[in-house]
Amino acid sequence: MADFSSVLSPREGEIHVIAAAQHIVKALGANKNLDDDLRKILSQLDGHLSAMTLLTTESRGTGFREVEEQLKYAEEKIRSWESNQFLLWDSDESDPLEASEFLKTIDEIQALIGGLRSLSVNGNGKQKDLLNRADSILQMAMSRLEKEIMHILVKHKQYFQPKNMSFRSCGMDVLYDESFVSVEDIPSEEELRRNSSGKESDEYIFDLIHPHVIPHLKSIANVMFGVTYDQEFCQAFVSVRRDALEEYLVVLKVEKFSMEDVLKMEWSSLNYEIKKWVRAMNIIIRYLASEKHLCDQILGDYGFVNPLCFVEISKGSLAHLLNFGEAIAMGTHEPEKLFRLLDMYEVVADNLLDIDALFSEEAGTAIRLDFHELLRSLGDSGRATFLKFGNAIAANVSTRPFSGGGIHPLTKYVMNYIKTLTLYCNSLNVLLKDQEAADSNPVVEPENGQGDSSITHCQMACHFRSITATLESNLDRKSKLYRDGVLQHIFLVNNFHYMAQKVKCCDLRIFIGDEWIKEHIVKYKQHAMSYERATWNSVLSLLKDDDSPRFCSASKAIRGFTIAFEEVYKNQTGWSIPDPELREDLQISTSQKVIHAYRSFMGRKSSSINEKYVRHSPDDLQNYILDLFNGSPRILQSSRKK
Repeated sequence: MADFSSVLSPREGEIHVIAAAQHIVKALGANKNLDDDLRKILSQLDGHLSAMTLLTTESRGTGFREVEEQLKYAEEKIRSWESNQFLLWDSDESDPLEASEFLKTIDEIQALIGGLRSLSVNGNGKQKDLLNRADSILQMAMSRLEKEIMHILVKHKQYFQPKNMSFRSCGMDVLYDESFVSVEDIPSEEELRRNSSGKESDEYIFDLIHPHVIPHLKSIANVMFGVTYDQEFCQAFVSVRRDALEEYLVVLKVEKFSMEDVLKMEWSSLNYEIKKWVRAMNIIIRYLASEKHLCDQILGDYGFVNPLCFVEISKGSLAHLLNFGEAIAMGTHEPEKLFRLLDMYEVVADNLLDIDALFSEEAGTAIRLDFHELLRSLGDSGRATFLKFGNAIAANVSTRPFSGGGIHPLTKYVMNYIKTLTLYCNSLNVLLKDQEAADSNPVVEPENGQGDSSITHCQMACHFRSITATLESNLDRKSKLYRDGVLQHIFLVNNFHYMAQKVKCCDLRIFIGDEWIKEHIVKYKQHAMSYERATWNSVLSLLKDDDSPRFCSASKAIRGFTIAFEEVYKNQTGWSIPDPELREDLQISTSQKVIHAYRSFMGRKSSSINEKYVRHSPDDLQNYILDLFNGSPRILQSSRKK
C-alpha cells in the first residue's frame, strides 16, 4: 500500500487529488473481469482513501469526529453479531449476506486503522485513542472468526475412506521357542492376500472437508491474513486438523505407547500392535496426501505458511508412529519377530517416496530424515534377526529322540519359516546384499547352476541353502539319539522327504533349485532302502533254503520268521510316517519283498511245513504291513490254524 501521508493536508487541492484517486479505484472495481483477490485489494484501497478523506478535514475539527462515528457504527455491528447465538457461516439461521457484511465491516475497520496510522500527527492523543479502539474492535471480530473457522472445520469434517487398499502382511505367525514348536503351513490364500499391493494403483485424494465450505474458509483466511491475524487463523486451523488426525489414529486402533512400554511388552501383545501399526502407516500416508491437498486449497497462496501448517498438523501423530517403530527396531532379535520387522520395513520403504514428496519443503526436513533413519534401523534389526535365526538352528540341541521317528518340529519350523520368507524376497536381498556370512553359517552356492534361474544365485537363495544345510546337520545329530539304527533311517526318511516336498511344492523351488530337490529325493530314498535292508534282510534270511543246523526244517524256518515278523510289527506299528503317500510307498515296497519271499517259501516247502507253525497267511501279512508306521503300537493276536 502506498504511503499517502504526504498528500494529507488541510489544503482543498489535496482533498480533490484524493477524491480523484478514489474515483479511479471505484472505476477499476466496476470491471466484472477482475478476480477476487484484485477486487479485494481495490476495495481495501478504496477504504483507505475514504478514511484519508475524512482525516484531512482534521484541521477543521470534523475529521476525527466522523472517524469516531464510523468506528462506533462498526463496533455496534460487530457486537450485534457477537451476541447472536447463531454462527455466520453454516447455520440454519444464518444468512450468506450477513457473513459477507461481516467481512466487509472488518475491511472498513482495517481501512480506518490504516488511515489513522498513516497520519504524521505527533502527540495527538485522540488519534491514539481511536487506534486503540479500532484495534480492540478488530480483535473482537478476529475472535469471532476463529470460532467460525473451528465450527466449519468440525461440522463439515468428512471421515477418510481409503479406496481398494489391502495390506502386505504375513497372515500366519511362525512361532519360535527353545523346543521349536511345530507350525501349520500358511494357507495359499493368505499368501495371495499379502502379495497384493499395499499401495493404491492411482493417487487417491479424499475431501476431508466438504467442498462447499472451502470458499468460506478461504474468505476468512484472506481477511485474517490481510489484517495480520495469520497466526490466529493458523492456530485455529491446525488445532482442529491435528485433532482430526489424532482421532483417526484412534479409529485405526493405534494406541500411544512409550518406548519403555514397547520394549517391555509381551510378544503376543506386541505382535498385535505391530499389525495395527503396519496397517495404520499405509492408511495415514494416504490420509496425509488428502490433508496436504486441503492445506493447499486454503493456504496455498501464503507461501511457507502452507507447508509449516501441514507439518504442525502431522508431526505429533507421525512422531507417535516413528517412536513405536524405533522401539521395535531397538528390541531383541528373536526369530519370531522377523516377519513383523520385515512388514514394518516394507511399509516404510513402500511409502518413503510419498513421505519425501509430502514433506519436500524445508519445514518437513526433520520428518523426512526421521523416516529414512527408521527405515535404516528396521533394516539393521531385520538383518540381525535373520542371521540369528540361522545360528539358532545350529545351536538347537535335543537330549531325547523325537517320538516315533516322525517329522521333527524343528524341520517344520525351519521349512515353513523360509517358505514364508520368500514373500519378502526383494527386501531380504537388499538387506543381505553387503552382509558377509559368518563362519558358523556359510552361504552355500549351488554346485550345478545348469537349468536354474538367476534367482537361485541371489543373496536370499544362498542363505536358504545354508539354512537347509545347517538343518540337515542338526537332523543327522538328532537321528543318533535313537538306539535302534533302523529307526534312525525312518527319522531321516521323514524329515528329508518333508524338506524336499516343501521346496518342491512352493516358491522355495525357484530359490533353492531343482538340483537341490533331486539330491534330497535321492537322500530320503537311500534311507528308505537302508531301512528295508536293515529291517527285512535279516527277517527274510530265515526263509532261505539252508541245510545248516540253524535251518534244519521248513517248519522251524516259518516259526522263526513268524516270531521275527511279529517283533517288527510290534515295534514299527508305533513308528510314524505322517505323509500318507510316503507311508504307502514304503508299505508297498515292503509288502512286495516280504510277501513274495513268504509265498515263494510256502510254495516250495508246503509239504515240509507242519501246519501248527503257520500262524499267518500271505494275505494276513499283507494286511499287517499296512498297519506299519501309523504311530499306534500293536501286538498281533495269534491266527494259528487248527
